Amino acid sequence: MNELISLLGPGLTLLGGALAALLPGIGSAKGVGRVGEVAAGVLTENPSLFGKILILQALPGTQGIYGLLSWFMIMNSSGLLAGSTNISWQTGLTYFMAALPIAFVGMFSADYQGRVSEAGVALVAKRPGEQSKAIVMAAMVETYAILALLATVLSVLSIKPV
Repeated sequence: MNELISLLGPGLTLLGGALAALLPGIGSAKGVGRVGEVAAGVLTENPSLFGKILILQALPGTQGIYGLLSWFMIMNSSGLLAGSTNISWQTGLTYFMAALPIAFVGMFSADYQGRVSEAGVALVAKRPGEQSKAIVMAAMVETYAILALLATVLSVLSIKPV
């Protein structure tokens, strides 16, 4: 029984880190993919818009980067990256909880940012000079991913091992 309890801390920490990387990555893949589908259609009509559309496609990918950064911080701060497994279940639960903001907000904001970027591609297709407006609208969704990243980073930095 003690062996099982000793694995709970590292297990919860790994689960939190995995969710922090996995869920925003899934959201980013969906968002970037959705925009890419629309962009390919627009480019068949006007290939010169590639540079303007590429920026809109890249925007939903940032949440995946935030998730990976959060995973790295959790793994490094907990000592798991260096191979240490001496993590109490309480500390493991704390790392797990710290991962939740970026895990869920990152996943959903990437998906929604993809939808806004998709609409932005349609705007740029009809009015190429309005690219900056399309980028600003998509970047507004990014605000919440940044806030979630900040919540996760500050939480991880405040964890004191028990």
